[in-house]
Amino acid sequence: MENNVQHRVGIGYDVHRLVEGRKLVIGGVEIPYSKGLLGHSDADVLLHAISDALLGAIGKGDIGEHFPDDDEKYKDISSMQLLKRVSDLVMDEGYVISNVDTVIQAQEPKLMQYKSQMKFHIAYELAIDEDSVNIKATTLEKLGPIGNCEGIAAFATVLLAKKA
Repeated sequence: MENNVQHRVGIGYDVHRLVEGRKLVIGGVEIPYSKGLLGHSDADVLLHAISDALLGAIGKGDIGEHFPDDDEKYKDISSMQLLKRVSDLVMDEGYVISNVDTVIQAQEPKLMQYKSQMKFHIAYELAIDEDSVNIKATTLEKLGPIGNCEGIAAFATVLLAKKA
């Protein structure tokens, strides 16, 4: 590369089932809803997808390898804490996060009013500008399990740059 800047790209994906009796947390924001996402941690699909994208970009596997769901120390842990640990790994490898682009797939609840809060929390935890985080939300037009309100999924793509 002419400018001697090394870039790395990562992609992440996560999906969790919606169930009664759990809080719904997406992007570090608790969202009022009759159901929450089932998982060992708080099951924040957006933060899990971002964490996986970051780990993929540095070639360090996935969040299941770093934070196994059979390890009690991660039971009900905030995914923001996991994201911070992954962010620290990225920095330890000598990279900075250039940007994060995401898509949340959810038929319900509507997420528009929560996206700015999600951006704030994610940018803060990753120590990047808010304009370096993008969050899109879409329904599946009532198609499939997500369209039938059985779960929520998220995709994330990240771009890293090697520190000078």
